[in-house]
Amino acid sequence: MGRFTRGFTGRGRNDRLPPGQYDVGQDWPVLTAEVTPRLDTATWTFAVDGLVERPTTWTWDEIHALPPATYSGDIHCVTTWSKLGVTFGGVSVDALLDVAGPLPTATHVLVSSHTGYTTNLPLDDVTGGKAWVAWEYAGLPLPVEHGGPARLLVPHLYFWKSAKWASSIRLLDHDEPGFWEQNGYHDRGDPWLEQRYQGD
Repeated sequence: MGRFTRGFTGRGRNDRLPPGQYDVGQDWPVLTAEVTPRLDTATWTFAVDGLVERPTTWTWDEIHALPPATYSGDIHCVTTWSKLGVTFGGVSVDALLDVAGPLPTATHVLVSSHTGYTTNLPLDDVTGGKAWVAWEYAGLPLPVEHGGPARLLVPHLYFWKSAKWASSIRLLDHDEPGFWEQNGYHDRGDPWLEQRYQGD
């Protein structure tokens, strides 16, 4: 019988971890830069504006009437934890942009939250099936401490880009740093390139 190392399975589960990350397991740390808000879905809205043909604001019921979309995969936090095998439900950002109609000059987005938090992304990072407005986690309503009733979800980037309590996406023809980006975090935040801080 050959020798083996406990936990080693070749090209398996750990290959899903970007450099410097660890699998947090069943836990999901609660990290936030703001006081957790209590948002009422009766008055909640989400807008897409800026460089679009049709600036649009959805109510809770209106955004739920759009075609549903699901993300199943992994998420990665800049604080080095990763959570593998998560499932979120909501609507694809592509569906929202189909309604609003981005102008050809749009290159970036600035995402805002109901709390005033902002984060910036290239437009390419929220299109092509890469981003969602999510209001379900594991088939249940998204908990408020994790951004409920709805948050942005951009799972291929570090999780500070997935703004909690999201309220709008503004399309721009330039990059405009958000909260953490103004405080030294990387403009893009690719976990596979370890883009944690400016200069990485």
